[in-house]
Amino acid sequence: MLAMNNTHHQLRDRRHYLTGLAIAVFAAVLFSTKAIVAKLIYRYHVDAVTLIAFRMLFSLPIFALIAIWQACKGGRLSWLDRGRLIALGLVGYYLSSFLDFLGLQYISAGLERLILFLTPSFVLLISAVFLKRQVSRIEWAALGVSYLGIVLVFLHDLKFGGGQVMLGSVLVLGAAIAYALYLIQSGQLVVRLGSLRLVSYAMCVSSVACITQFFALRPVAMLNQPSAVYWLSLVNAIFCTVFPVFLTMFAVQRIGAATTSQAGMIGPVSTLFLGSLLLGEVITSWQLAGTVLVLTGMYLLSKKKNKGMK
Repeated sequence: MLAMNNTHHQLRDRRHYLTGLAIAVFAAVLFSTKAIVAKLIYRYHVDAVTLIAFRMLFSLPIFALIAIWQACKGGRLSWLDRGRLIALGLVGYYLSSFLDFLGLQYISAGLERLILFLTPSFVLLISAVFLKRQVSRIEWAALGVSYLGIVLVFLHDLKFGGGQVMLGSVLVLGAAIAYALYLIQSGQLVVRLGSLRLVSYAMCVSSVACITQFFALRPVAMLNQPSAVYWLSLVNAIFCTVFPVFLTMFAVQRIGAATTSQAGMIGPVSTLFLGSLLLGEVITSWQLAGTVLVLTGMYLLSKKKNKGMK
């Protein structure tokens, strides 16, 4: 009887783990699909300011409802915390998203996803330089392998895209650095407020900034777009923004942040093949080699983090 109970518990734990892993993988694929959807919207001659405004217009009501719910559950925020939340929302979601969508106008979806995937390495480097964190040899090796992969894909795309690839890569690099700064600065607030409250508040700040930017820089007539732009923007807001945010949280609750982070490695791979399938982007041996190197580097980095957590 005891053996049967143990087997039952093991099977239940296994199902629990596999379900969490599947949720994490699905969330990573949805996050990565953002680049594909953005590329499809750009075909209708929509610029980055308009694209991100539509994304936030459709997602703001959902995040606002969650923010109100969290505000009713939690206590009042200090003025210092409010200021930090505004800063985090502007840097982590507004600036990072805006630079990302700007960069997508000039580079392939595959290269964009690879550059963004280096965010954990930027967190490590910023922590080492400004917070005096010790970086081990395996971490330096992981960074070197990852950056070598980016260089391979970048040089390949640069050969065909020239200066536009350089501009787009720099913009997306800025997006990755901005999000790394958000991750570093959000640590203390997450502990006090919880991830759900922090994300919903920060997304509301970002949405207001993106929508305000649109009305400041573009005529109201720009809201009149082909129906395909509205549908694609709705997909971008719901399936590439809202859903993956919450799916990632559910995955973390089931399998932990470290395993969820490793599952996210499917992101660049899915973008590469979705870009080929939906956008007609050619997959070359250089891109595959670069992708393998980036994934290897990030895997080594995540394994090192795992060991440090034990």
